[in-house]
Amino acid sequence: MIQAKNLTKIYSGVTVLNIPDLRINRGERFGLVGNNGAGKTTFFSLVLDLIRPNSGEVISGDRSVFQSDHWKSYTGSYLDESFLIEFLTPEEYFDFIVGLDGKQEGGVRKAVEPYEDFFNGEVLGKKKLVRELSRGNQKKVGLVAALMTNPDVIVLDEPFPHLDPTSVIRLKKMLKDLAARREVTMLISSHDLNHVTDVCDRIALLEKGVILRDIKTTSGTMRELESYFAAQLEQ
Repeated sequence: MIQAKNLTKIYSGVTVLNIPDLRINRGERFGLVGNNGAGKTTFFSLVLDLIRPNSGEVISGDRSVFQSDHWKSYTGSYLDESFLIEFLTPEEYFDFIVGLDGKQEGGVRKAVEPYEDFFNGEVLGKKKLVRELSRGNQKKVGLVAALMTNPDVIVLDEPFPHLDPTSVIRLKKMLKDLAARREVTMLISSHDLNHVTDVCDRIALLEKGVILRDIKTTSGTMRELESYFAAQLEQ
């Protein structure tokens, strides 16, 4: 479904991403972990054609994301607050997203209805602009906007910070339920190893732009990742 080929990104002479070959299959829940500066957001930004590589390409479906907009019709994403339109209310923002999708039957109300528990009565009907919401509720708006159009590919960069514990549990359940219902390809990064091992069935460890490990999630994955990061303290 998603493939990176000879993908590099260089800033000021420093290679921040170097992925010769990475294939993420249809329906996989792919987790990306690594320290700050590892290149996680850079990789997701390339997948979404927000930045261009110095070499290589990202294939989504069967075509390059840099040469065609085909992937936009089946991809939902949320990287950070820059994806939001802060001068709209959440309802207006969701209406905008549904309008872009063009395929959502039943309009905004039907699209948002499955996520009302996630909002916990704090987002809709409050007559607040997106910029007036707490950071946690802003993130909820962005996450729901990424999910509500039933995309085939979902890209989420650090979706768990700023959410309260109940919302984190609900988000993980939403993602796992979605994967159980439909063959959705998910790309999710997180600094929290517990969250990413709980949600994802495959995890790649990225360090200084290079994938050091790419493993299927098992009962021993958490220990393996913890051992790697603990070893960094001794270097």
